[in-house]
Amino acid sequence: MSRPLSAKASEDAVASPGLPAAAVPTRDLRLDLFRGLALWLIFLDHIPSNAVSWITLRNYGFSDAAEMFVFISGYTAALVYGRAMRERGFFIATARILRRAWQIYAAHIFLFIIYTAEIAYVATSFDNPLYAEETRILEFLERPAIALVQALLLKYRPAAMDVLPLYIVLLVGFPPLLWLLRRKPLAALAVSVTLYALRWEFDWYLPTYPNGQWGFNPFAWQLLFVFGAWCALGAGKRAARLVRSPLLQALAAAYLIFSFAIVLTWYFPDYARYVPSWLSHLLYPIDKINLDVLRFAHFLALVVLTVRFVPQDWPPLHSRLMRPLVLCGQHSLEIFCLGIVLAFTGHLFLVEVSDRLSTQVLVSTLGIAAMTAMAGLISWYKRVGPKQPDADLAGGAA
Repeated sequence: MSRPLSAKASEDAVASPGLPAAAVPTRDLRLDLFRGLALWLIFLDHIPSNAVSWITLRNYGFSDAAEMFVFISGYTAALVYGRAMRERGFFIATARILRRAWQIYAAHIFLFIIYTAEIAYVATSFDNPLYAEETRILEFLERPAIALVQALLLKYRPAAMDVLPLYIVLLVGFPPLLWLLRRKPLAALAVSVTLYALRWEFDWYLPTYPNGQWGFNPFAWQLLFVFGAWCALGAGKRAARLVRSPLLQALAAAYLIFSFAIVLTWYFPDYARYVPSWLSHLLYPIDKINLDVLRFAHFLALVVLTVRFVPQDWPPLHSRLMRPLVLCGQHSLEIFCLGIVLAFTGHLFLVEVSDRLSTQVLVSTLGIAAMTAMAGLISWYKRVGPKQPDADLAGGAA
Protein backbone atom coordinates (compact mmCIF):
# COMPACT_ATOMS: atom_id res chain seq x y z
CA MET A 1 0.00 0.00 0.00
CA SER A 2 2.17 3.20 -3.11
CA ARG A 3 8.09 7.10 -2.61
CA PRO A 4 10.11 9.85 -1.62
CA LEU A 5 13.22 11.75 -0.46
CA SER A 6 15.84 12.78 -2.99
CA ALA A 7 19.11 10.93 -3.15
CA LYS A 8 21.14 14.07 -3.76
CA ALA A 9 23.20 15.37 -0.88
CA SER A 10 21.68 18.81 -1.26
CA GLU A 11 18.28 17.23 -0.70
CA ASP A 12 19.16 15.03 2.24
CA ALA A 13 18.20 17.83 4.59
CA VAL A 14 14.65 19.11 4.65
CA ALA A 15 13.64 22.02 6.81
CA SER A 16 10.45 22.11 8.83
CA PRO A 17 8.27 25.20 8.35
CA GLY A 18 9.71 28.15 10.18
CA LEU A 19 13.10 26.60 10.96
CA PRO A 20 16.23 28.54 9.98
CA ALA A 21 18.66 26.91 7.60
CA ALA A 22 21.06 26.09 10.45
CA ALA A 23 18.35 24.03 12.12
CA VAL A 24 17.65 21.83 9.09
CA PRO A 25 17.61 18.17 10.20
CA THR A 26 19.48 15.46 8.35
CA ARG A 27 17.79 12.76 6.32
CA ASP A 28 15.87 10.33 8.49
CA LEU A 29 16.99 6.87 7.43
CA ARG A 30 14.07 5.33 9.29
CA LEU A 31 11.83 6.40 6.41
CA ASP A 32 13.98 4.50 3.90
CA LEU A 33 14.32 1.51 6.23
CA PHE A 34 10.61 1.04 6.84
CA ARG A 35 9.66 1.84 3.25
CA GLY A 36 12.10 -0.87 2.14
CA LEU A 37 10.62 -3.24 4.71
CA ALA A 38 7.12 -2.48 3.39
CA LEU A 39 8.27 -3.33 -0.14
CA TRP A 40 9.67 -6.67 0.98
CA LEU A 41 6.50 -7.52 2.91
CA ILE A 42 4.28 -6.53 -0.03
CA PHE A 43 6.32 -8.81 -2.29
CA LEU A 44 5.96 -11.75 0.11
CA ASP A 45 2.23 -11.15 0.58
CA HIS A 46 1.66 -11.10 -3.19
CA ILE A 47 2.92 -14.68 -3.62
CA PRO A 48 -0.15 -16.89 -2.99
CA SER A 49 0.26 -19.85 -0.63
CA ASN A 50 3.68 -18.66 0.43
CA ALA A 51 4.60 -19.89 3.91
CA VAL A 52 7.25 -17.18 4.23
CA SER A 53 4.47 -14.58 4.21
CA TRP A 54 3.68 -15.71 7.76
CA ILE A 55 6.39 -13.31 8.90
CA THR A 56 4.51 -10.30 7.49
CA LEU A 57 2.46 -7.82 9.52
CA ARG A 58 -0.96 -8.89 8.27
CA ASN A 59 -0.76 -12.14 10.29
CA TYR A 60 -0.22 -10.41 13.63
CA GLY A 61 -2.56 -7.45 13.65
CA PHE A 62 -5.24 -5.49 11.86
CA SER A 63 -2.97 -3.42 9.59
CA ASP A 64 -0.28 -4.52 7.15
CA ALA A 65 2.50 -3.15 4.95
CA ALA A 66 0.07 -1.03 2.90
CA GLU A 67 -0.52 1.35 5.82
CA MET A 68 3.21 1.68 6.39
CA PHE A 69 3.82 2.43 2.72
CA VAL A 70 1.08 5.07 2.37
CA PHE A 71 1.99 6.83 5.63
CA ILE A 72 5.67 7.10 4.69
CA SER A 73 4.69 8.28 1.21
CA GLY A 74 2.67 11.13 2.68
CA TYR A 75 5.42 11.95 5.17
CA THR A 76 8.18 12.16 2.62
CA ALA A 77 6.03 13.90 0.00
CA ALA A 78 5.38 16.65 2.52
CA LEU A 79 9.10 16.99 3.24
CA VAL A 80 10.13 17.20 -0.41
CA TYR A 81 7.32 19.34 -1.79
CA GLY A 82 6.79 21.33 1.39
CA ARG A 83 10.29 22.67 0.99
CA ALA A 84 9.65 23.38 -2.70
CA MET A 85 6.49 25.28 -1.82
CA ARG A 86 8.31 27.30 0.82
CA GLU A 87 11.28 28.15 -1.41
CA ARG A 88 9.66 28.43 -4.86
CA GLY A 89 6.01 29.08 -4.19
CA PHE A 90 2.70 27.28 -4.68
CA PHE A 91 2.67 27.09 -8.48
CA ILE A 92 6.20 25.70 -8.87
CA ALA A 93 5.58 23.13 -6.16
CA THR A 94 2.26 22.18 -7.77
CA ALA A 95 3.97 21.75 -11.15
CA ARG A 96 6.54 19.43 -9.58
CA ILE A 97 3.90 17.40 -7.78
CA LEU A 98 1.88 16.97 -10.97
CA ARG A 99 5.02 16.07 -12.90
CA ARG A 100 5.68 13.37 -10.35
CA ALA A 101 2.11 12.12 -10.63
CA TRP A 102 2.60 11.88 -14.40
CA GLN A 103 5.85 9.92 -13.96
CA ILE A 104 4.15 7.47 -11.63
CA TYR A 105 1.26 7.18 -14.09
CA ALA A 106 3.73 6.31 -16.86
CA ALA A 107 5.38 3.73 -14.60
CA HIS A 108 1.97 2.24 -13.79
CA ILE A 109 1.04 1.86 -17.46
CA PHE A 110 4.44 0.37 -18.27
CA LEU A 111 4.04 -2.09 -15.38
CA PHE A 112 0.53 -2.91 -16.60
CA ILE A 113 1.86 -3.84 -20.05
CA ILE A 114 4.72 -5.95 -18.70
CA TYR A 115 2.58 -7.65 -16.07
CA THR A 116 -0.33 -8.51 -18.35
CA ALA A 117 2.05 -9.73 -21.06
CA GLU A 118 3.78 -11.99 -18.53
CA ILE A 119 0.50 -13.44 -17.27
CA ALA A 120 -1.00 -13.85 -20.75
CA TYR A 121 2.11 -15.66 -21.98
CA VAL A 122 2.15 -17.98 -18.98
CA ALA A 123 -1.59 -18.72 -19.19
CA THR A 124 -1.22 -19.59 -22.88
CA SER A 125 2.00 -21.56 -22.57
CA PHE A 126 0.76 -23.71 -19.71
CA ASP A 127 -2.80 -23.85 -21.04
CA ASN A 128 -4.06 -22.79 -17.63
CA PRO A 129 -6.77 -20.07 -17.67
CA LEU A 130 -6.70 -19.94 -13.87
CA TYR A 131 -3.67 -17.65 -14.05
CA ALA A 132 -5.71 -15.13 -16.00
CA GLU A 133 -8.71 -15.47 -13.70
CA GLU A 134 -6.91 -15.14 -10.38
CA THR A 135 -4.90 -12.12 -11.56
CA ARG A 136 -7.99 -10.46 -13.12
CA ILE A 137 -6.62 -10.13 -16.67
CA LEU A 138 -9.30 -12.34 -18.23
CA GLU A 139 -11.27 -9.22 -19.11
CA PHE A 140 -8.21 -7.87 -20.91
CA LEU A 141 -7.76 -11.07 -22.91
CA GLU A 142 -11.42 -11.12 -23.94
CA ARG A 143 -11.87 -7.40 -24.68
CA PRO A 144 -8.36 -5.96 -25.06
CA ALA A 145 -9.36 -2.68 -26.71
CA ILE A 146 -11.92 -1.72 -24.06
CA ALA A 147 -9.77 -2.99 -21.18
CA LEU A 148 -6.75 -1.02 -22.39
CA VAL A 149 -8.72 2.23 -22.51
CA GLN A 150 -10.07 1.52 -19.04
CA ALA A 151 -6.54 0.82 -17.84
CA LEU A 152 -5.41 4.20 -19.16
CA LEU A 153 -8.26 5.72 -17.14
CA LEU A 154 -7.05 3.81 -14.04
CA LYS A 155 -10.37 1.97 -13.87
CA TYR A 156 -9.03 -1.43 -14.88
CA ARG A 157 -5.99 -3.15 -13.45
CA PRO A 158 -4.87 -6.67 -12.61
CA ALA A 159 -4.55 -7.98 -9.07
CA ALA A 160 -1.74 -6.48 -6.97
CA MET A 161 -1.67 -3.26 -9.00
CA ASP A 162 -3.79 -1.02 -6.76
CA VAL A 163 -1.09 0.97 -4.96
CA LEU A 164 0.21 3.22 -7.75
CA PRO A 165 -3.25 4.43 -8.89
CA LEU A 166 -3.99 5.37 -5.28
CA TYR A 167 -0.77 7.35 -5.06
CA ILE A 168 -1.42 9.10 -8.37
CA VAL A 169 -4.82 10.34 -7.16
CA LEU A 170 -3.39 11.40 -3.79
CA LEU A 171 -0.62 13.38 -5.47
CA VAL A 172 -3.01 15.13 -7.86
CA GLY A 173 -5.08 16.34 -4.91
CA PHE A 174 -2.09 17.11 -2.69
CA PRO A 175 -1.11 20.72 -3.65
CA PRO A 176 -4.00 22.58 -1.95
CA LEU A 177 -3.76 20.33 1.09
CA LEU A 178 -0.03 20.90 1.33
CA TRP A 179 -0.63 24.66 1.15
CA LEU A 180 -3.12 24.37 4.01
CA LEU A 181 -0.87 22.01 5.99
CA ARG A 182 1.93 24.55 6.00
CA ARG A 183 -0.34 27.32 7.29
CA LYS A 184 -3.11 25.66 9.29
CA PRO A 185 -2.04 22.05 9.95
CA LEU A 186 -4.93 21.25 12.28
CA ALA A 187 -7.43 22.63 9.77
CA ALA A 188 -5.91 20.48 7.01
CA LEU A 189 -6.10 17.40 9.20
CA ALA A 190 -9.71 18.25 10.04
CA VAL A 191 -10.52 18.43 6.32
CA SER A 192 -9.00 14.99 5.84
CA VAL A 193 -10.89 13.49 8.79
CA THR A 194 -14.13 15.04 7.52
CA LEU A 195 -13.63 13.53 4.06
CA TYR A 196 -12.93 10.16 5.69
CA ALA A 197 -16.13 10.41 7.75
CA LEU A 198 -18.19 11.46 4.72
CA ARG A 199 -16.94 8.44 2.82
CA TRP A 200 -18.34 6.16 5.51
CA GLU A 201 -21.58 8.14 5.76
CA PHE A 202 -22.33 8.31 2.02
CA ASP A 203 -20.39 5.26 0.78
CA TRP A 204 -18.24 7.22 -1.64
CA TYR A 205 -15.92 5.20 -3.87
CA LEU A 206 -14.30 5.17 -7.30
CA PRO A 207 -15.65 2.45 -9.63
CA THR A 208 -13.51 -0.05 -11.50
CA TYR A 209 -14.02 -1.84 -14.79
CA PRO A 210 -15.94 -4.06 -15.38
CA ASN A 211 -17.45 -3.75 -11.87
CA GLY A 212 -16.54 -3.15 -8.26
CA GLN A 213 -14.45 -0.41 -6.67
CA TRP A 214 -10.81 0.51 -6.16
CA GLY A 215 -8.80 -1.84 -3.95
CA PHE A 216 -7.69 1.21 -1.94
CA ASN A 217 -10.48 3.77 -1.73
CA PRO A 218 -8.79 7.19 -2.10
CA PHE A 219 -11.55 8.90 -0.08
CA ALA A 220 -10.52 6.77 2.90
CA TRP A 221 -6.80 6.17 2.43
CA GLN A 222 -6.12 9.87 1.98
CA LEU A 223 -6.44 10.11 5.78
CA LEU A 224 -3.30 8.06 6.32
CA PHE A 225 -1.42 9.96 3.61
CA VAL A 226 -2.42 13.36 5.02
CA PHE A 227 -1.66 12.22 8.56
CA GLY A 228 1.85 11.30 7.43
CA ALA A 229 2.25 14.73 5.83
CA TRP A 230 0.87 16.38 8.98
CA CYS A 231 3.46 14.59 11.11
CA ALA A 232 6.27 15.56 8.72
CA LEU A 233 5.53 19.28 8.80
CA GLY A 234 6.20 19.80 12.47
CA ALA A 235 3.26 18.10 14.17
CA GLY A 236 5.30 14.97 14.83
CA LYS A 237 7.87 16.92 16.82
CA ARG A 238 5.21 18.81 18.75
CA ALA A 239 3.55 15.49 19.64
CA ALA A 240 6.85 13.86 20.65
CA ARG A 241 6.21 14.44 24.34
CA LEU A 242 2.82 12.76 24.09
CA VAL A 243 4.28 9.83 22.15
CA ARG A 244 6.90 9.34 24.87
CA SER A 245 4.18 9.18 27.51
CA PRO A 246 4.33 5.84 29.37
CA LEU A 247 0.53 5.79 29.45
CA LEU A 248 0.21 6.14 25.68
CA GLN A 249 2.90 3.53 25.08
CA ALA A 250 1.11 1.13 27.43
CA LEU A 251 -2.18 1.72 25.61
CA ALA A 252 -0.45 1.15 22.25
CA ALA A 253 1.09 -2.11 23.46
CA ALA A 254 -2.26 -3.26 24.88
CA TYR A 255 -4.03 -2.56 21.59
CA LEU A 256 -1.39 -4.48 19.64
CA ILE A 257 -1.84 -7.46 21.97
CA PHE A 258 -5.62 -7.23 21.61
CA SER A 259 -5.32 -7.07 17.82
CA PHE A 260 -3.01 -10.08 17.79
CA ALA A 261 -5.43 -12.06 19.94
CA ILE A 262 -8.31 -11.32 17.56
CA VAL A 263 -6.23 -12.23 14.50
CA LEU A 264 -5.34 -15.56 16.11
CA THR A 265 -9.02 -16.51 15.99
CA TRP A 266 -8.91 -16.16 12.19
CA TYR A 267 -6.36 -18.95 11.97
CA PHE A 268 -7.54 -20.99 14.96
CA PRO A 269 -11.36 -20.82 14.85
CA ASP A 270 -11.71 -22.78 18.09
CA TYR A 271 -10.54 -19.72 19.98
CA ALA A 272 -13.30 -17.58 18.45
CA ARG A 273 -15.70 -18.78 21.14
CA TYR A 274 -13.78 -16.67 23.66
CA VAL A 275 -14.68 -13.49 21.76
CA PRO A 276 -18.03 -12.12 23.03
CA SER A 277 -20.70 -11.80 20.38
CA TRP A 278 -21.14 -8.08 21.10
CA LEU A 279 -17.43 -7.55 20.48
CA SER A 280 -17.52 -9.51 17.22
CA HIS A 281 -20.46 -7.41 16.09
CA LEU A 282 -18.52 -4.26 16.95
CA LEU A 283 -15.30 -5.35 15.22
CA TYR A 284 -16.41 -6.92 11.95
CA PRO A 285 -16.03 -6.41 9.09
CA ILE A 286 -12.53 -4.94 9.33
CA ASP A 287 -12.51 -3.26 5.94
CA LYS A 288 -9.15 -2.82 4.22
CA ILE A 289 -10.55 -1.22 1.06
CA ASN A 290 -11.96 1.68 3.07
CA LEU A 291 -9.25 1.80 5.76
CA ASP A 292 -11.26 0.63 8.73
CA VAL A 293 -10.66 2.70 11.86
CA LEU A 294 -9.37 -0.44 13.61
CA ARG A 295 -6.63 -0.75 11.01
CA PHE A 296 -5.79 2.92 11.34
CA ALA A 297 -5.60 2.65 15.14
CA HIS A 298 -3.41 -0.45 14.87
CA PHE A 299 -0.98 1.39 12.64
CA LEU A 300 -0.88 4.35 15.05
CA ALA A 301 -0.03 1.97 17.88
CA LEU A 302 2.85 0.59 15.80
CA VAL A 303 4.08 4.14 15.13
CA VAL A 304 4.04 5.03 18.84
CA LEU A 305 6.18 2.04 19.79
CA THR A 306 8.44 2.37 16.75
CA VAL A 307 9.25 5.98 17.62
CA ARG A 308 9.95 4.84 21.18
CA PHE A 309 12.30 1.98 20.33
CA VAL A 310 13.79 3.13 16.99
CA PRO A 311 15.06 6.70 17.44
CA GLN A 312 16.46 8.72 14.55
CA ASP A 313 20.03 8.07 15.71
CA TRP A 314 19.49 4.32 16.10
CA PRO A 315 22.97 2.84 15.32
CA PRO A 316 21.73 -0.17 13.27
CA LEU A 317 20.34 2.26 10.67
CA HIS A 318 23.90 2.64 9.35
CA SER A 319 24.83 -1.04 9.60
CA ARG A 320 25.52 -3.42 6.73
CA LEU A 321 22.64 -5.59 7.91
CA MET A 322 20.09 -2.82 7.34
CA ARG A 323 21.67 -1.51 4.15
CA PRO A 324 19.56 -3.68 1.77
CA LEU A 325 16.33 -2.39 3.31
CA VAL A 326 17.50 1.21 3.17
CA LEU A 327 18.58 0.83 -0.46
CA CYS A 328 15.22 -0.62 -1.51
CA GLY A 329 13.40 2.13 0.37
CA GLN A 330 15.40 4.82 -1.42
CA HIS A 331 14.29 3.52 -4.85
CA SER A 332 10.78 2.39 -4.07
CA LEU A 333 9.13 3.07 -7.44
CA GLU A 334 11.42 0.73 -9.36
CA ILE A 335 11.53 -1.83 -6.56
CA PHE A 336 7.76 -1.88 -6.16
CA CYS A 337 7.28 -2.51 -9.89
CA LEU A 338 9.95 -5.21 -9.88
CA GLY A 339 8.36 -6.84 -6.83
CA ILE A 340 4.99 -7.14 -8.58
CA VAL A 341 6.54 -8.94 -11.54
CA LEU A 342 8.72 -11.15 -9.33
CA ALA A 343 5.76 -12.12 -7.14
CA PHE A 344 3.88 -13.61 -10.09
CA THR A 345 7.06 -15.30 -11.32
CA GLY A 346 7.49 -16.85 -7.89
CA HIS A 347 3.87 -17.95 -7.86
CA LEU A 348 4.34 -19.59 -11.26
CA PHE A 349 7.42 -21.45 -10.05
CA LEU A 350 5.64 -22.75 -6.97
CA VAL A 351 2.66 -23.98 -9.01
CA GLU A 352 4.49 -25.49 -11.97
CA VAL A 353 7.75 -26.73 -10.43
CA SER A 354 7.50 -27.32 -6.69
CA ASP A 355 5.57 -25.93 -3.74
CA ARG A 356 7.68 -27.49 -1.00
CA LEU A 357 8.53 -25.33 1.99
CA SER A 358 12.19 -25.21 0.97
CA THR A 359 11.15 -23.98 -2.48
CA GLN A 360 8.94 -21.28 -0.98
CA VAL A 361 11.86 -20.08 1.14
CA LEU A 362 14.15 -20.15 -1.90
CA VAL A 363 11.70 -18.22 -4.11
CA SER A 364 11.15 -15.59 -1.41
CA THR A 365 14.86 -15.22 -0.74
CA LEU A 366 15.79 -14.94 -4.41
CA GLY A 367 13.05 -12.36 -4.98
CA ILE A 368 14.27 -10.16 -2.13
CA ALA A 369 17.86 -10.61 -3.33
CA ALA A 370 16.83 -9.49 -6.83
CA MET A 371 15.08 -6.42 -5.42
CA THR A 372 18.14 -5.56 -3.35
CA ALA A 373 20.46 -6.05 -6.31
CA MET A 374 18.31 -3.78 -8.46
CA ALA A 375 18.32 -1.09 -5.75
CA GLY A 376 22.11 -1.37 -5.49
CA LEU A 377 22.48 -1.09 -9.26
CA ILE A 378 20.30 2.03 -9.36
CA SER A 379 22.29 3.62 -6.54
CA TRP A 380 25.56 2.86 -8.30
CA TYR A 381 24.29 4.32 -11.57
CA LYS A 382 23.17 7.50 -9.86
CA ARG A 383 26.62 7.93 -8.39
CA VAL A 384 28.50 7.46 -11.67
CA GLY A 385 25.90 8.35 -14.31
CA PRO A 386 24.32 11.61 -15.42
CA LYS A 387 22.42 13.56 -12.83
CA GLN A 388 18.76 12.50 -12.81
CA PRO A 389 15.76 13.17 -10.57
CA ASP A 390 15.25 10.66 -7.79
CA ALA A 391 12.63 8.05 -8.61
CA ASP A 392 11.33 7.22 -5.17
CA LEU A 393 7.67 7.66 -4.39
CA ALA A 394 7.43 11.33 -3.50
CA GLY A 395 9.50 12.32 -6.43
CA GLY A 396 12.79 13.70 -7.42
CA ALA A 397 14.43 17.03 -7.15
CA ALA A 398 12.42 19.29 -4.95
